[in-house]
Amino acid sequence: MVGDREAVVTEVKPFDLHGVTYYEALIFSDGSTQSARLGPEGVPDGLKAEDRVLVTMTAHMVVSLRRP
Repeated sequence: MVGDREAVVTEVKPFDLHGVTYYEALIFSDGSTQSARLGPEGVPDGLKAEDRVLVTMTAHMVVSLRRP
């Protein structure tokens, strides 16, 4: 299953792993919250809490966020 859904970012925490900045994001949608760990290619520049995003999911896992 691959699909997109709208959501609001509730928190973004950057962290360094082997010299690359990754992001842990909490996403709120449809009354539920989901956590995702994403590489820099899966997160739009300047992502912050309260941003609206389109969440691309594959097999119930978040694979990327992008601005609508």
